[in-house]
Amino acid sequence: MSTIFLDRDGVINENRSDYVKNWSEFRFLPGSREAIAKLTRAGHRIVVCSNQAGVAKGCIAPETVEDIHRRMLAEIQGARGIVEKVYYCPHSRDANCHCRKPRPGMLLRASSELGLDMDDAVFVGDSITDIQAGLAAGIHPVLVLTGLGMEQFREYHHEVDKPFRITVNLQHAVEMILEKMHIHSGIRTSLERACYAQLDIKQPLEALLRDQYALATEV
Repeated sequence: MSTIFLDRDGVINENRSDYVKNWSEFRFLPGSREAIAKLTRAGHRIVVCSNQAGVAKGCIAPETVEDIHRRMLAEIQGARGIVEKVYYCPHSRDANCHCRKPRPGMLLRASSELGLDMDDAVFVGDSITDIQAGLAAGIHPVLVLTGLGMEQFREYHHEVDKPFRITVNLQHAVEMILEKMHIHSGIRTSLERACYAQLDIKQPLEALLRDQYALATEV
């Protein structure tokens, strides 16, 4: 089975504008633990890769980030999911490091250290930088509309010059992966067509999710 890379904030847990600074602020998104467990049962290898600029800004200590990750992995394991390892970039945007997404450093490091199969690997994220990092690493990117996903798609979709999949959330992304529809064939799904149509008519994407949520099952 293939390797599945996951972003953290906005994919597994709720995003916060002021960063998740301790475990009490960490909130799993509905269904995210179960989605990871489903990937685990299907035999996929799962790795988390996350930008954590709050460390560089002094909002959170590295030890606290690692404590959050230990607790997160334990909760996921309690739901019968397995994440092999969490990689995170502690640097600021202007640090010019190789690990901060949209650069693929974390993905490539994980591949090397863990001996991952990258042939059919997938990166699920809620940011255009996740999509760009996935493409730079030569893997299949999937954008979820949870977290920053809707805003990121609306504002920055034009910065990606290759097609990418769009899903409602991690659960929907997992269903797409398990049905082997994560590889973009050049034909948009119903949800993707609706997302791009909203851009043309300037209708909020929030209305799209509220009024057409049934599209989540049409992959």
